[in-house]
Amino acid sequence: MIFDYDVLIVGGGHAGVEAALAASRMGKKAAIVTMDARKLALMSCNPAIGGIGKSHLVKEVDALGGVMGLAIDATGIQFRRLNLSRGPAVWSTRVQADRTAYNQFVVEYIASHRIEVIEGIAGEILTDQDKVCGVRTEDGRPITARAVVIGTGTFLDGLIHIGESKIKAGRMGEQAAHKLSDSFHRLGFEIGRLKTGTPPRLDGDTIDWSKCQKQPGETPLPFFSSRSNRRPFEQALCHLTHTTAKTKEIISANFKASPMFSGQIKSTGPRYCPSIEDKFYRFADKERHQIFLEPEGNGTSEIYPNGFSTALPEEIQQKAVKTVVGLEQVEITRPGYAIEYDYCPAYQVKPSMETRRLAGLFLAGQINGTSGYEEAAGQGLMAGVNAVLHIEGEPPFVLDRSEAYIGVMIDDLTTRSTTEPYRLFTSRAEYRLALREDNARDRLYEHAKRYNLIDNSNFRQFRELQSATRAEIKQLRSTRLKVGELGPLGARFQRRESVTIEDLLKQPGVTLGEVLPILTRFDGRFSGDTEVLQRAAISIRYSGYIDKQRREIEKFRRLENETIPSDFDFGAVSGLKAEAHHKFQKFRPASLGQAGRIEGVTPGDVAVLSVYLKRHKAVAR
Repeated sequence: MIFDYDVLIVGGGHAGVEAALAASRMGKKAAIVTMDARKLALMSCNPAIGGIGKSHLVKEVDALGGVMGLAIDATGIQFRRLNLSRGPAVWSTRVQADRTAYNQFVVEYIASHRIEVIEGIAGEILTDQDKVCGVRTEDGRPITARAVVIGTGTFLDGLIHIGESKIKAGRMGEQAAHKLSDSFHRLGFEIGRLKTGTPPRLDGDTIDWSKCQKQPGETPLPFFSSRSNRRPFEQALCHLTHTTAKTKEIISANFKASPMFSGQIKSTGPRYCPSIEDKFYRFADKERHQIFLEPEGNGTSEIYPNGFSTALPEEIQQKAVKTVVGLEQVEITRPGYAIEYDYCPAYQVKPSMETRRLAGLFLAGQINGTSGYEEAAGQGLMAGVNAVLHIEGEPPFVLDRSEAYIGVMIDDLTTRSTTEPYRLFTSRAEYRLALREDNARDRLYEHAKRYNLIDNSNFRQFRELQSATRAEIKQLRSTRLKVGELGPLGARFQRRESVTIEDLLKQPGVTLGEVLPILTRFDGRFSGDTEVLQRAAISIRYSGYIDKQRREIEKFRRLENETIPSDFDFGAVSGLKAEAHHKFQKFRPASLGQAGRIEGVTPGDVAVLSVYLKRHKAVAR
């Protein structure tokens, strides 16, 4: 068969664009099928990138050559760091976006990589025996490809709810993809239903900002990508406000008017991003909730009230939002709503993102049960890379839990039953001290280089950074100071005559900011590069913990290396509990480590499986 494309991507959201770019960088002819070529990576909900855990994903996507970090660096209107009072494992970056500019940046970036964008709605997955061979659009056009990535977001049989009103749509004002769900059913996939929501948008000119708390950005700007051009600009202000007793009264009196409480919506929503109705219902003892007022971008007065997601009838939304401090006279420009959509529970995909049922078909983003732009981007990039490797007959690229948050996320999805929208947090990672924002390139640049996802010049520059960091660590460990010259810091070392800079950095409560003035005494000995010094200081300060975690990772990898052949008959393993039998056959773990992480599986089950696995491998030899 002569194919139109090597890799065809269905859906132009954050998953789709990263998949297309990865395939293109790896030398394949890629195309995106989407409803509107002008809306690539459009932010359907909150106009921001990053946050707790999510920023680690953005850093990893960037280290693997993705566009998300570049796009937000170029179009962000406010940059902030979060969790700085805690350890570096949980330091996170969050950037408020110019929603329109972000979308335009991605549209232009995709065009610059000569990726074709085809406007249409995918209606059927085309197959040739047990392999995918393209899609047919709802208007009857066949588009053939050697591999297909599906990243449909909330568009797969999407249904919007506002009170009792139901609107068939994938996003407000846009069509949903209805026939594609039927195609998945016909191919034998299990299809589930999830829900998410969005708040009303507000006219910022009708807000009394004097009643709200200012939240300014930070300098120097904490950009996501090392490839971004630094740009000075005046950052936008965000504001913090809160609900009142009157808000609670109105919301509580109208629970039954919400489709989530009336029974109209039966699917599960995101636990960690509840609607305002859900907040007052689940936390009935709490008198008020914070609302973050976030600008949607330059050139617009529209405001996103983060924390006020709702599906109440529009007239009740109007009443309730006007009880929030500072919003007494506010005008709603667009109502909030809930949206239900179809997804494929992710036990049906391999860690490579390829479906178990149909070769060459890859799923990425909300179709796998996740929520969030960042989670979608990480999956999309991995799906794009593995689609190319599938075409070339090469082994898949799989990141494990010890080397990337992308690996944590995909392992969670493929070894657990996703019954609610999945969101990534740093707490999901066992080895989070090894998976920091600052070392994403250390962990992933070798992979990026191997698969041609980054330029040689980027790789060389990073090697220089690593070399400079090693030199800095050496200097910090060898440079000594007299305790009497340390001022207040010297009180920590009363019984010593001299200490090294390393000794200072390892002291609890001593910040890098306190050490910097000391380093200026040594002209030319230390790097003037803040990034180099920061990397070196983290390496020294947490060296003991990092070494301990490295040993734990080695134990983890020994179990991961106990691979389970794809043809292994789990049904033949006697001595397992019925639940373990069922789970192993459903999830088909690829290693003993993965088997042990499946919900409901005990260490005893893993021990029994290990014995049978050794017998199987002995017979195979």
